[in-house]
Amino acid sequence: MTKQAIETAKAPSAIGTYSQAVRAGSTVYLSGQIGLEPESMQMAEGIEAQTRRVFDNLRAVAEAAGGSLDGMVKLTVYLTDLAHFPRINEIMAEYFCKPYPARAAVGVAALPRGAMVEIEGVMALP
Repeated sequence: MTKQAIETAKAPSAIGTYSQAVRAGSTVYLSGQIGLEPESMQMAEGIEAQTRRVFDNLRAVAEAAGGSLDGMVKLTVYLTDLAHFPRINEIMAEYFCKPYPARAAVGVAALPRGAMVEIEGVMALP
């Protein structure tokens, strides 16, 4: 099986030795996105703005891979404060429709660049 790196300027560039996403067959593995604005590489302020930016970044990478958020089958959400989880759910409902992707939520001590939320995903291409 061959693998292909996915890259787009519409999401923050990788800060390190990883790809924004990797396609293997008809499956795309999207690296974790935090609330960085792609143009400025500055962090959005607050949990709501960061969460929306994360989903916008994930959408951009999914589209660069030839898919969309509708093809997401699995998400992993990392939060520095699990008290924000209900708001994450509300915002997620604006970006996804049923059947929702499978999901895990993990409380963590810290995230890169002081982010409050990071989300990674797995997408199936049509």
